[in-house]
Amino acid sequence: MLFPLGKFGSYMDRSQESVSVVIFKDDYKKILLIKREDVPVWALPGGGIEENETTETTAVREVEEETGLKVKIKRKVGEFHPKNRLTKLTHLYECTVESGSLSLSDETIDIKYFDVSSLPNLMPPPYQEWIYDAAKNLDHCLVKKTESVTYLVLVKKFLEHPILVSMHYIKKFIRTLKR
Repeated sequence: MLFPLGKFGSYMDRSQESVSVVIFKDDYKKILLIKREDVPVWALPGGGIEENETTETTAVREVEEETGLKVKIKRKVGEFHPKNRLTKLTHLYECTVESGSLSLSDETIDIKYFDVSSLPNLMPPPYQEWIYDAAKNLDHCLVKKTESVTYLVLVKKFLEHPILVSMHYIKKFIRTLKR
């Protein structure tokens, strides 16, 4: 099924979209991050939208799968549209914890709260950009392009972390072949 992209494009199907979630504590001073199993970098919980699933349902499901926490959506922070072929349309939600306790899964090898002012080095773009946008706690949903993911940034990240970047794109290529 095709869905409108809004002011940045024509139409794309839900397989070309994703959801990410911010969970803050201590009045926006700390953010929950997961360390991924497939490529060991720190990221926001989130993932792909399954067939017949809303972006809100995806947000809640992904957080529970990756962290063990049951959450409630507080607000939609933004829609971040692709600037190039390196990203997908991503729906970013802020959620609050309702119940559960942090637990690892098949997708996560670590889960921690970090100070927003001191995010980990092994965190690829655009997560830092999205965390800062969410921490502003605006009263409206942002609609903008993902500016921090460019081909130049990709080259710089590859030179800094060639194995991690290679792992990410090899796994991404394999997922594409499976479709």
